[in-house]
Amino acid sequence: METKTVPITVNHQGQFPVVTLSFNLAPNASLGDAVKAVNQVKDQMNAPPSIQAAYQGTAEAFQASLANEPVLIAAALVTVYLVLGILYESYIHPLTILSALPSAGVGALLALIICRNDFSVIALIGIVLLIGIVKKNAIMMIDFALAAERKEGMKPEDAIYQACLLRFRPIMMTTMAALFGAVPLAFGSGSGSELRRPLGITIIGGLLISQLLTLYTTPVIYIWFDRLAARFSRKSAGRQPATERPNPAGGEPVPVT
Repeated sequence: METKTVPITVNHQGQFPVVTLSFNLAPNASLGDAVKAVNQVKDQMNAPPSIQAAYQGTAEAFQASLANEPVLIAAALVTVYLVLGILYESYIHPLTILSALPSAGVGALLALIICRNDFSVIALIGIVLLIGIVKKNAIMMIDFALAAERKEGMKPEDAIYQACLLRFRPIMMTTMAALFGAVPLAFGSGSGSELRRPLGITIIGGLLISQLLTLYTTPVIYIWFDRLAARFSRKSAGRQPATERPNPAGGEPVPVT
């Protein structure tokens, strides 16, 4: 017989014994950087295949959110494209409206960097919200331009120019209303303010950058896509074979084989 130190209890997860290792974040450190550092240490240990590591708690939720992030954004974009395509009966102009979203995403990320905030799950929610807020600027212009083309017979250049002039005031009013509504979220204090701050920062940054660029880029993209659609329509019309030709001697047309 011999005497030695043994654990009082052995925790199990399923049929396997487990050990829980906890860690805290250093000052001004993000959870993403901590997860990367832990993964690097785990790889350097060269543990046998029988030893497996997994995260729990906040780190597990963080990794799950990163795994679903591309799918979430892609689903939102596809849904918006389908709704706009049905609304305007076009495959091209929904892309014109969605062209305003990259500038909003860049503005949101720049605002997070300037304010030294991490790209958290709340910031991702703010970017998804920007998809619905920012595209209304392009919708106001595209809706007016398409109505002017189809009902009044205006040229695309004149239609989008009139849309920019007449829709500038409502675009500014709705943008400023959404921007000032996000100010309390970004600069508020009190209990839970650290959770709301990234949401307000992403909304303000995305709205500022997109507002500055959308009024200039959307008309250009609208005209370019309209010319592209006209080019494809001419090519498709030229490829259709003629089914009959007139009879020079008069009478019924002669079928072409």
